[in-house]
Amino acid sequence: MTYRQHHTLADGRDLFYYDLDPGSDRSATDQRELPETATSSQIRWDPLFQEWAVIAGHRQSRTYKPPVDLCPLCPSRDGKATEIPAPDYDVAVFENRFPSLATEAAEAVPTVGAFPFRSGPGTGRCEVVCFTSDHDTSFAQLSPRHARTVIDALADRTTELSRLPGVEYVFCFENRGEEIGVTLSHPHGQIYGYPFVPPRMLRAAEAAAAYRDEHSACLRCELLRQEVEAGDRVISRSEHWTALVPFAARWPYEARLIANRHVASLAELTDDERTDLAGSYLDLLRRFDRLFDTPTPYIAGWHQAPVRQYADSWHLGCEVFTIRRAAGKLKYLAGSESGAAVWINDITPENAAARLRGD
Repeated sequence: MTYRQHHTLADGRDLFYYDLDPGSDRSATDQRELPETATSSQIRWDPLFQEWAVIAGHRQSRTYKPPVDLCPLCPSRDGKATEIPAPDYDVAVFENRFPSLATEAAEAVPTVGAFPFRSGPGTGRCEVVCFTSDHDTSFAQLSPRHARTVIDALADRTTELSRLPGVEYVFCFENRGEEIGVTLSHPHGQIYGYPFVPPRMLRAAEAAAAYRDEHSACLRCELLRQEVEAGDRVISRSEHWTALVPFAARWPYEARLIANRHVASLAELTDDERTDLAGSYLDLLRRFDRLFDTPTPYIAGWHQAPVRQYADSWHLGCEVFTIRRAAGKLKYLAGSESGAAVWINDITPENAAARLRGD
């Protein structure tokens, strides 16, 4: 069981502690003198490619690669005040001080509906998830019990953000490694509450809904069944979760961790499924770290159902991929990938799965 405590930071932002055990003292208050946060996020519609873009010019001043002793995600200790007032914590979640999306944007940015310059406020929510107070570790090094607490926190925040007016999609993710572009090295992830369904998730939702209408079945359930039957791209399998490399993988090493049961979001997982997920997810991340001599940079993101639609046909899964294709070599998104959105993969999914299995 995970224990939650709510606090408020000096500038009014929410802070939540998620503890492994009851009775943890998180009573320290934020003594910093912080100005109120001001955001001017805007979403703009591209009528040609049918996609929203987020414009957030205020983020240019966000914290960038601070030294370890000035890390804003470490606990407040030895007279150094950070984003987390307590001198210790298990898992902490707080509103981003430099958000791409914020509820306040609705008051500061007008809505324009006239073609072709359709735009509106970047209404939403951005939260930072600190996996541990230990600066010098990683998610893969957490204990299963601690990882379960992170999962509980993500599920809880998914539920809360889904209730916010205007939020259409909740995306939980982690960027790990400088090669990915991480500017804070403390082990952490993020949660975005978007005011629209991201294009990739929308395409997946529409495909799943169309398959359900035609076959009265779940598309991902069928894909999972056939992948398990084929076997050559399966990495591992537990009672509740299956890790595999997708047939049409885009990245050199890419894996999906899929719920064996048809379920739409993290919040809907049973207690047993969450516990099993902690072990399965840790196992997958550790397999990625064994690929090379140095820690593998990766992006991990949870594909959950949109907030207000497609829940019946959606099937929960997590995607983990690395931009590293070999020791000292990165997969760059060059002309075909960045310009045409056509990925060219240098490693076959079958070979990638074999390496992740340790064959």
